[in-house]
Amino acid sequence: MRTIDKLLAQYSESHLNPTNEVIHFICVPVIVFTLLGLLWSMHWALAVLVTIASLVYYVKLSKPFAVGMALMAGAMLLVLAALPDQVILPLSIAIFVLAWVGQFIGHQIEGKKPSFLEDVRFLLIGPLFVLSFLYRRLNLAY
Repeated sequence: MRTIDKLLAQYSESHLNPTNEVIHFICVPVIVFTLLGLLWSMHWALAVLVTIASLVYYVKLSKPFAVGMALMAGAMLLVLAALPDQVILPLSIAIFVLAWVGQFIGHQIEGKKPSFLEDVRFLLIGPLFVLSFLYRRLNLAY
């Protein structure tokens, strides 16, 4: 079994409740966007550098997932570039906090703790978990 398949299987063990899944489908991309926003507020190049570093990891796991994440992150970076600088930090902080509250509510409903508490890599696997549902719907291999 490929590493990505093992990681997604492990991640999905604490994301079986349909309500928790929906919360994650909303909150995980929002967290990625706001994390990029927090980095962007320090310097746009930092957000780009972290995006590139994460894409290197994603390429090692799955080239199709890396393409999907590159498209998603690229779109997010374009949105950040279009926003007024003075809006990015307060907006990112507020939405980041709300999205994490949503995540923890989802795990309360699920009755299981978040995967990243056992393995920090799952912070990077969460977006792939969400993307995997889209890939399956579009009948794309990952």
